[in-house]
Amino acid sequence: MRRLFILVVSLLVLVSFAAVAEQAVLIDFSQLIADWPADNPVNNEATIFDYSEQAGTGFSEEERLMMRTSLAIDNWEVLLAPSSRYVRLQAESMARQAFVREGATRFAGEGVLGVRVSFPTGRFNSWALVQPPFEIPAYEDVTVIEGDGTISVPQDEEGRGRKFDNFGVVKNIGTLRSLSMNVHGLNFPHGISVILQDENFREQEIFLGYLNFDGWRTLEWRNPNYVTDVRQRDLRPAPLYPNLAPMRKLVGIRIYRDAEMTGGDFITYIKDINVTFDRAVLELERDIDDEAVWGILQQREAARRRAEMQRVGNVQVLRYLEQQRMFENENDL
Repeated sequence: MRRLFILVVSLLVLVSFAAVAEQAVLIDFSQLIADWPADNPVNNEATIFDYSEQAGTGFSEEERLMMRTSLAIDNWEVLLAPSSRYVRLQAESMARQAFVREGATRFAGEGVLGVRVSFPTGRFNSWALVQPPFEIPAYEDVTVIEGDGTISVPQDEEGRGRKFDNFGVVKNIGTLRSLSMNVHGLNFPHGISVILQDENFREQEIFLGYLNFDGWRTLEWRNPNYVTDVRQRDLRPAPLYPNLAPMRKLVGIRIYRDAEMTGGDFITYIKDINVTFDRAVLELERDIDDEAVWGILQQREAARRRAEMQRVGNVQVLRYLEQQRMFENENDL
């Protein structure tokens, strides 16, 4: 009877521990296909970001309607290391929307992020950062596009900050257990890593491995400091309210080229990035609704949301103005 009791208790501990662990999609590029506007898709409707509020009063309504961008794949950027940022090489380094052929063994017919990097051929180390077109806001509210083109926030989404959840943001992350990427290699001997940022603006770069293989492969990083036995963990009670739940968001994907490796053009394709983690805060039914009484978290998230909007919007306005100064086609030269 005693053995049975010990076995039941052990199983309950294991089940409770397993329930805490979570798996989530950090980003899936098949969900970032250009689908808006319908007649000429250039943006991804679910991740539309309107930065016209940061533009001031010197623009017409038509110009303000053009001040929109999104996480559509073609909008992503490839930035070379400063030592490699020659004009021609930077111009030839880009991201493109691509599709896996029908009938393929993995991800048939799905959209993926295609990356081209034009590395220098000289014998020195280099890298390229594949990054979103703007810093992904972690606390932006979900929006919908009305028939007249205006963007609004549904009433039930106000203040919830869920617009970019699983579009580069994962909330309530405690300890990272693992991170994986589905990537298509073409036998290039280059390394690849993922850069994440937490709620305190601290960045973490996770190296996943090398791309010297042909076809699709899941590259995975497992946290070497992750403790699987709850009895071996450092158990400390942490204050609950009003702490912000930890989160991670994608800063970019870095590709490394060693000085001894071949330079020139490099191609790869990325399908998605997934994370496994411990939940930072358990969603328990509490006796008192702290947030309803104090509203502290909503105030903090609203402040961070405004700061994100201003920071990201200012950069996008400058890009818009620079684009207006540029020639429209080669015949203008």
